[in-house]
Amino acid sequence: MKSQQAGKNISEIEVLNVSPHGIWIFAKDKEYFLDYKNYPWFQNAKLEEIFDLELHHQSHLYWPKLDIDLDLEILEKPEKFPRVYKTNS
Repeated sequence: MKSQQAGKNISEIEVLNVSPHGIWIFAKDKEYFLDYKNYPWFQNAKLEEIFDLELHHQSHLYWPKLDIDLDLEILEKPEKFPRVYKTNS
């Protein structure tokens, strides 16, 4: 018996990997790397919280358990959206 060829990937959004340096996201046929230096909210998050990812309005990434939302444009054109992270110290 021969296996059929794999079909088209129908997932529009997926967390591909969580590493010691950041997380890899697949969204709308592209891969994105969110390093902890620029996206520190994910560094101490539980895997369950990181993998709970939703796509809204075809371009809006939302992690409901972390209350984090990012637009894909921020990931594609970071120079247009300087990030400043301040701690409550």
